[in-house]
Amino acid sequence: MMSRSYTNLLDLASGNFPVMGREKERKRFPRVMTVPGNIVELDDEQANSVTSENPSSVAGDRMIIVANLLPLKAKRRPDNKGWSFSWNEDSLLLRVKDGLPEDMELLYVGSLPVDVDPIEQDDVASYLLEKFKCVPAFLPPNLLAKYYHGFCKKQLWPLFHYMLPFSGDHGGRFDRSMWEAYVSANKMFSQKVIEVLNPEEDFVWIHDYHLMVLPTFLRRRFVRLRMGFFLHSPFPSSEIYRSLPVREEILKALLNSDLIGFHTFDYARHFLSCCSRMLGLEYQSKRGYIGLEYYGRTVGIKIMPVGIHIGHIESVIRQADKELKVEELKRQFEGKTVLLGVDDMDIFKGINLKLLAFENMLRQHPNWQGRAVLVQIANPARGKGIELEAIEAEIEETCKKINKELGRPGYEPIVFIHRPISISERMAYYTIAECVVVTAVRDGMNLTPYEYIICRQGVSGVETGSDLVGPKKSMLVVSEFIGCSPSLSGAIRVNPWNVESTAEAMNESISMAESEKELRHEKHYRYVSTHDVAFWSRSFLQDMERTCADHFRKRCWGIGLGFGFRVVALDPNFRKLSIDDIVSAYCRSKSRAILLDYDGTLMPQNQIVKTPSPQVLSLLNSLCGDPKNIVFMVSGRGRDCLNRWFHPCKKLGLAAEHGYFIRWPQHEEWETYGQSSEFGWMQMAEPVMKSYTEATDGSGIERKESSLVWHYNDADPGFGFSQAKEMLDHLESVLANEPVAVKSGQFIVEVKPQGVSKGIVAEKVFTSMTEKGKQADFVLCIGDDRSDEDMFELIGSAVSRHILSYNTEVFGCTVGQKPSKAKYYLDDSSEVVAMLESLAEATDSPATSDEEEAGAASPRKIGHAHNKHYKPSHLSDAYHFGHPDNTNCSRWIPTATVDPIATSITCNCHPQPVLHRLPPDPSSNALHDDTTSPIALCESTGILSLRASKSRHTRAGRETLRGMTLATLFYRSNSTNTIELRILSPPIKKESIQAGDGGVVC
Repeated sequence: MMSRSYTNLLDLASGNFPVMGREKERKRFPRVMTVPGNIVELDDEQANSVTSENPSSVAGDRMIIVANLLPLKAKRRPDNKGWSFSWNEDSLLLRVKDGLPEDMELLYVGSLPVDVDPIEQDDVASYLLEKFKCVPAFLPPNLLAKYYHGFCKKQLWPLFHYMLPFSGDHGGRFDRSMWEAYVSANKMFSQKVIEVLNPEEDFVWIHDYHLMVLPTFLRRRFVRLRMGFFLHSPFPSSEIYRSLPVREEILKALLNSDLIGFHTFDYARHFLSCCSRMLGLEYQSKRGYIGLEYYGRTVGIKIMPVGIHIGHIESVIRQADKELKVEELKRQFEGKTVLLGVDDMDIFKGINLKLLAFENMLRQHPNWQGRAVLVQIANPARGKGIELEAIEAEIEETCKKINKELGRPGYEPIVFIHRPISISERMAYYTIAECVVVTAVRDGMNLTPYEYIICRQGVSGVETGSDLVGPKKSMLVVSEFIGCSPSLSGAIRVNPWNVESTAEAMNESISMAESEKELRHEKHYRYVSTHDVAFWSRSFLQDMERTCADHFRKRCWGIGLGFGFRVVALDPNFRKLSIDDIVSAYCRSKSRAILLDYDGTLMPQNQIVKTPSPQVLSLLNSLCGDPKNIVFMVSGRGRDCLNRWFHPCKKLGLAAEHGYFIRWPQHEEWETYGQSSEFGWMQMAEPVMKSYTEATDGSGIERKESSLVWHYNDADPGFGFSQAKEMLDHLESVLANEPVAVKSGQFIVEVKPQGVSKGIVAEKVFTSMTEKGKQADFVLCIGDDRSDEDMFELIGSAVSRHILSYNTEVFGCTVGQKPSKAKYYLDDSSEVVAMLESLAEATDSPATSDEEEAGAASPRKIGHAHNKHYKPSHLSDAYHFGHPDNTNCSRWIPTATVDPIATSITCNCHPQPVLHRLPPDPSSNALHDDTTSPIALCESTGILSLRASKSRHTRAGRETLRGMTLATLFYRSNSTNTIELRILSPPIKKESIQAGDGGVVC
């Protein structure tokens, strides 16, 4: 049986993407409301009765939350028959629904915290879906070990917390098998999501570093899926992240999301820096929103620290009060000032540094000896490793040492609790603590301070004097390396590595005046109460909706293999330039204007040798040789350079320095255009550029006759961009009263005279043609830079401004798929050259033009293709044209010369006539068959394409020619009904084919 994932890949390869319109009806999973904390059991009798076929009573959008762990607790029943499940009240994901619309369904996808026997997995999955709206992903134990305990905990977790893998025991060496397990686990999660996903209506929200490549698997299947990702851990700086061998794979996978969330600006800034340095992507900030342009899609960057659920905390406080835990702790620590630490046992939590700081405080301020107690709660470690065992042993040894040296009968300075504690017990400790100390050296958000603030506020709506009324004082000593630190303006921030300053902060927090403590608590509570988990989830959903708003307004398709897969999203009116379309328009036209950029258009941007090749010069001469054509090279380079490079092209027009100098075709003199010929401003601008050049390694100044250009393409990307932005502002200020324009381009900042642009060059060319009585009816503009956008803007409005006539065929084409004012694109400079070759091959020679002037009809191109590298060895096969409905109307045409392997003519528009293959002359050794192959002739455009449909064996090896067009056909509309066949490559003498009576002539 074919797997789902395999069929998905077949769909992707064939282009059969699912239809993205909304369905009127679809199967929905039932909504079953469960009471939080209510334990339900699945036994053997109940398991087989579970069903999920009932339709949902709730329509509308649905949110699918995907995380490594489901927000569930699970335990085996005492009789070992079945499982008991309950909601995990500590799970943040359980509280996400509070910020979502009431009518939005919520579905969870993740793994279980227990290992379920394969025999029970189907029953458990059905039961959890119906009772808890949860879809479990059952990972095999060996895969789980490598995925979670391996790649996640030994490689990603240390690296994201700034631990480099210097040795096998420090940070963990990269292990390819662990990476493969990570990818396999993410793929299993994606399959579970796909099982329940309705891509037209559902949102998918992926959480944390365990699932960073999941977006690629989902995007590969559904190109318009609305998908967000939130990282709950730190994201390291680019210097740290770049050490990861799979750095680009993870970045590209994350960029397949629509929205990527981080707790702090620092984490987001590091991610953006990595995208810039490793992928060459720059972000933009508009109206307060940060976005990355990625192949036509805007990937949003969300900065929003997560909050807590205040109602849940208050309910737990009530429960702790009922259980008398608060009263018990008050008796235990009566007369003591309690400082509290609540951390996971982890090498990054800084517990050992906290103990040393507390010891230092007691020694520096002996008045606290016997009065101050540090209660350190250490939750059991989630990972494994030698480093973890070592830090755990160090912490226990430090506790014993401090208690031995500074303790006394009835007083232990440190109370170390190394066991799991319930949430109500944790809230009880918060209630009696005078100060909470967090000294993590690296951490994600860390919600411990938030929980503490709510506990110290107490339960709202209770009578004054009740034990549930908090003291409304919450002193915090927090590390500046944790995510919540920037949000808590009243906290005392410390560098945990500085033990002495942390000790002083502890002393300050418990020695502070009561009124000051209350004011600080008020600031804390105001922020935490207004930025709870509901605010966080609601804000994320709103930004996801905004980011995905234009999904269905763009044409989207996926390209790339593996983790190089990405979705290209383009404006519906922005499409790839069709060679057949432009050649057809070219042949129909009588007066043509062709405007070409050079660097990045005819010459690859990263090529060191910029001199035009003989091929390019030959193409330009061919195009310029047609009297119907006016061809201009419009470049930012100086006129001396252009003169030297294009000296062989006498009929080529040149515009240097973006149009300040223009040399018209067949002229030697250069004309100057611009509002001013005074260049005194250069004396003001050049010193500014020099100062930035000295400060920016890899930058340089190019001095032209009319402009100054600062290049920084060899500088550090981030620093160069920052310097360019600052220099742009500086130059605009210095040159405010000068007749110049300061503009930024691709790795450049340019100062040039006002009234100079490539758009103005285009306007002058069109005006000149009109004045000579040859108004252009065909316009082609090609460029790749921001300066070329002026040309595209001009030709886009030229008809409405009456610069061009309404029937002019206009082709504005940019190089590369990117936002542009052009309506067409070609992928790179090689495609530009290939397209110009097609135009050159369709260009009339001077002799042909003379015939036209004498009254002869010109051939009209109705088919085109090109294969530079193929050299046919036999041209002996003959063809005849016939109509499939009339076998008596055929006419032999033995003089046709067509390569013997070209056995079909195909088109998607109008497959009417057929082309019959004739057996070759027995004396020849040409390949042949007796296949009847379909022609496609588009009656509206007249396009007829001849394509190879098989492979040819030669002595040099097997040469695949499928899909390459080998010939061009022209139609001469005159009294002889002549079809003219031209073999384009290699050049072969053309033959005329006369059609007699009864023949079907295309």
